[in-house]
Amino acid sequence: MFDWSDLRYLLAVAREGSTLAAARSLGVNQSTVHRRLAALEAALGKSLAVRSPAGYQLTEFGQTFLPYARSVEDATIAAEVAAKGHESTPSGAVRLSVPEALLSRLTSSGLIERFSRRYPELAVEFAIADRYLDLWRGEADVALRSGAPDDPRLVGRKVADSLWAIYASDAYVARHGYPASIPDLASHAVIGFDGAMSTHRASLWLSQTLPNARVVARNASVLGVLLAVKSGVGIAPLPTTIADNEPGLVQVLPPVQALQRGWYLLTRPDLRQQPRIAALFDYLIAELPALQRVLMG
Repeated sequence: MFDWSDLRYLLAVAREGSTLAAARSLGVNQSTVHRRLAALEAALGKSLAVRSPAGYQLTEFGQTFLPYARSVEDATIAAEVAAKGHESTPSGAVRLSVPEALLSRLTSSGLIERFSRRYPELAVEFAIADRYLDLWRGEADVALRSGAPDDPRLVGRKVADSLWAIYASDAYVARHGYPASIPDLASHAVIGFDGAMSTHRASLWLSQTLPNARVVARNASVLGVLLAVKSGVGIAPLPTTIADNEPGLVQVLPPVQALQRGWYLLTRPDLRQQPRIAALFDYLIAELPALQRVLMG
């Protein structure tokens, strides 16, 4: 029988793609990851991962074994949640996942401040990322995210629409003029997405719609792309919520239908019943008009 705790090292390597990144995510040193992964492989009698130029990749057996490891992780997280109990008075912390570009709008809206006055024993902790945080791994308790949930196990509802249009700086327009249409973007300098944003719908839309675009810069975050657009180096799709209110930016083409998505408020079904989670979730739904102003402008 293998040591169940070794499964988390396999899961971290599978998620992060390298033992160094896995070590950082777990808060241990790299040699520990190597040692525990080797111990798991020895106990199972099979290789789980092999090193490649791109990092660590799971073997065929590792891919087969991975869902079982994930099910153990899900069960462990659920057990931890149950152990905390369903306290009658909401207290503690609620981790709210929000995109980086949304944080300033949310904090300046007064929504969280009013929530804190209503529930002084509850603290909202922001989990900020330009990727979807994994609610099942406990990276956050509640998520505000654009795009329909791809995990049918999550519960929640659509709360607003997410619109993206094409933007340039005043200086860029003064030098190069407005694009006449989407195809005309091929004659302009374009700013693309990289890193965690490389699989975002805006990045995929750019590569599919403008395969020969002259990409002059790339960035791994929405705010990074926004700053690049403000510098005047090129044109890019951006969410209307933040770009329409940004001094020095101009919407050069209207919202792109292919980039329209919904904003969703999501959590895990086991968390939804906990008073601390239910307090924030129900409060945001009750404050839907104010929340929609944050999300849509």
